Amino acid sequence: MTIETAAKYETVIGLEVHAQLKTRSKIFCNSATEFGQEHNSQICPVCTGNPGVLPVLNRKVVEYAILTGLALNCEIAKFSKFDRKHYFYPDLPKNIQISQYDMPICKNGYMLVGGKKIRINRIHMEEDAGKLVHAGSAGIAGSAYSLVDYNRTGVPLLEIVSEPDISSAEEARAYMEQLRNIVRYLGVCDGNLEEGSLRCDANISIRPVNQQELGTKVEIKNLNSFRALQRAIEYEIERQIEEVEEGGKIIQETRLWKDDQGITISMRTKEESHDYRYFPEPDIVPLEIDANWVHRIRETLPELPEEKRVRYTKKLGLSEYDAGVIVDSIDIARFFDKTAGLTKNPKASANWLTGDITAYLKDSKKSIDDTGLTPESLAEMIELIDKGTISNAIAKKVVVSLMEKGGSAQKIVDEQGLSVISDEGEITSIVKKIIKANPQEVEKYKAGKTQVIGFLVGQVMKETRGKANPGLVNKLFKKELDS
Repeated sequence: MTIETAAKYETVIGLEVHAQLKTRSKIFCNSATEFGQEHNSQICPVCTGNPGVLPVLNRKVVEYAILTGLALNCEIAKFSKFDRKHYFYPDLPKNIQISQYDMPICKNGYMLVGGKKIRINRIHMEEDAGKLVHAGSAGIAGSAYSLVDYNRTGVPLLEIVSEPDISSAEEARAYMEQLRNIVRYLGVCDGNLEEGSLRCDANISIRPVNQQELGTKVEIKNLNSFRALQRAIEYEIERQIEEVEEGGKIIQETRLWKDDQGITISMRTKEESHDYRYFPEPDIVPLEIDANWVHRIRETLPELPEEKRVRYTKKLGLSEYDAGVIVDSIDIARFFDKTAGLTKNPKASANWLTGDITAYLKDSKKSIDDTGLTPESLAEMIELIDKGTISNAIAKKVVVSLMEKGGSAQKIVDEQGLSVISDEGEITSIVKKIIKANPQEVEKYKAGKTQVIGFLVGQVMKETRGKANPGLVNKLFKKELDS
């Protein structure tokens, strides 16, 4: 597809994000919600739909829904109810899903993504379905049989539905990344896409530029990584444009993303709301949400990612890049906030966290909470650098030791003899030795190639294993060479 062809169309995207809530029990029963447990070990008669049982609403689910709605600038409903959504699937034991239809708990919100307002149509509560486990081999037909794990059945979900305000795959990814950060900061969802606790369905349509009427939308189900979300949307946009350009017609359907092949394939024609035969859930009384309750929940709102980013750049003087890296990880942000409160040099804290520390965490596949480093020990190390006790080169060794073994930065410096050498007489002796050993470099310096001093300083640092005071070394070299 040519650039000219693509430019004839604009893309309209809406996202439906499902966030599993971090409650200890399910939405309508006391069964546990812990991920990765033995199949069918966290179930009960309620979540498996046994005859005669009644659901009891988990209050924490409602509080988490209100908290999320407030963070996303939503109106909180004064009156809300649950509904039955009918459909048959092997992992849905009741053949219904208890969800919300026409009276969701939150509506009319928005989120700013790169300065653009993306409207939130609604947030509603519902129960998750179970999971099919496909096993055995049946040649080209695929699995020989499927088993059902009901552990996930009844796990509480929030479905966060955007308006079709998203215009590109990149913007969709940025929206999803920012939304994950928000639910993590709120503590309502762990945001783990790999485990399925945050999943996304994308509704995509195209239309000629300047056309007001929306095109026919196609839904792509269960996108469970940011990369998959972006790639799937990019592919689907191109597929739809090519279909229209060739005289075809886009049909409303649900498609699946085949990540290994980089394509979407048709799954089923898209259902309309009437296909689900919604009606009010008779076993759960409607919710009347008191304004005082909402006010109390609002008071628990933490500082959200965008607020942190602004504070870091405006008040602490961090760069946009450093602030973005720190905010992107709630663990790093918490660590930085504690460290910044212990040191007069928050920029140095940010530099270490976004540089050597992040690199170490990436290589070791650890979170910062899994290391021995503490805000106190990092602040102590930064103070040692600021006082000239250790150099940045030495600090790189100290910080690794702190992450691997923990302890005190000062103790590591003392035990390993890492203090900076600032004795002028001792360094002068080494400088003279290096000058004598490198006559060619000395001649180059005296001929005007002053940049060679960097090589000579490096030789001193090598000789002292990085412990010589770099500023003093430079000063003494110039004194000796210019005399």
